[in-house]
Amino acid sequence: MNGVTGRMGTNQHLIRSIVAIREQGGVQLANGDVIMPDPILVGRNEEKLKTLADKYNIERWSTDLDACLANQEDPIYFDAQTTVRRADSIKKAIAAGKHIYCEKPTASNLEESLELAKLAREAGVKNGVVQDKLFLPGLLKLKRLIDSGFFGEILSVRMEFGYWVFEGDWQECQRPSWNYRKEDGGGMVVDMFAHWRYVLDNLFGNVKAVSCYATTHIPKRVDEQGNEYTCTADDAAYGTFELEGGIIAQVNSSWAVRVDRDDLLTIQVDGTEGSAVAGLRDCKTQHRVNTPKAVWNPDIENPHDFTAQWEKVPANQEFDNAFKIQWEKFLKHVVADEAFPWDLLEGAKGTQLSDLGLKSSKERCWIDVPELKI
Repeated sequence: MNGVTGRMGTNQHLIRSIVAIREQGGVQLANGDVIMPDPILVGRNEEKLKTLADKYNIERWSTDLDACLANQEDPIYFDAQTTVRRADSIKKAIAAGKHIYCEKPTASNLEESLELAKLAREAGVKNGVVQDKLFLPGLLKLKRLIDSGFFGEILSVRMEFGYWVFEGDWQECQRPSWNYRKEDGGGMVVDMFAHWRYVLDNLFGNVKAVSCYATTHIPKRVDEQGNEYTCTADDAAYGTFELEGGIIAQVNSSWAVRVDRDDLLTIQVDGTEGSAVAGLRDCKTQHRVNTPKAVWNPDIENPHDFTAQWEKVPANQEFDNAFKIQWEKFLKHVVADEAFPWDLLEGAKGTQLSDLGLKSSKERCWIDVPELKI
């Protein structure tokens, strides 16, 4: 596990996934066998690695990636490093015959992402990319509605994502400074369009075209050492996507917006038979027969409590951590050859959309999204 000392690597992949899987007694297979992951933590900071290993009863850690890759007893390589470091390490792991599981974006550009997918296929190693939002309770409830035919014909999707990330001067910034430097792999489009690609593709239909405006609202921030720096990457992106079937998706993503909605991410889906709004955990609906008749009249006080006119979708099941669910699926894929469709080629689609989104913003135009093949 390379890069687990970072925020996501520590919290979601180590603590809430691998450690949680070990504490529950492993992953049960259909034949009664149990998969028990035995991680070795890899990174550049010896002190951080040792602290994590001691705290979570993990026996192995190392700062020598090459030595770890040479160990034939470890068949899986996982990467949660910053984007600019990921591709080179994955190439080494593929050459060493490891199965690959990694965060996204898989690389800094489409060419490199496709190269990773091609190398993995040629080497015959199994591979997967983290696409965690598909396993969030709110999106699972939304998928249940879609599969049931609740919406009728889906017309449009509107997504609002983001929150105010403090500049770092009078209040500490919630995100690492590299997120706002293009040269370090930062930027809203690079970070989030990979997510929006798999969400849109898997829930509503493949993305066919994109129009994007990316901008840097906050030009200067203060880094972890207290030094002011110039932001060279976009911190907001306003995208419109044409999906197969004629569905239109509008997606606003910003680290310079204050939240006045139910969640940090909300997805509104409007269809001929009904509508729904999903967040990270909850989902609410308004069916055609329960839709009040709204009338535009700016001359009187609004007589409607619009937010009270929606019905909450029940859970009807226990929802586990989204990252842990996908980890378990990948482990089953490697050990028992169970299906795992979210491979490096799927990951490359996210990089493709990021590249095309930035190109659209620069050229101020719509751009078609061609099918990817290797």
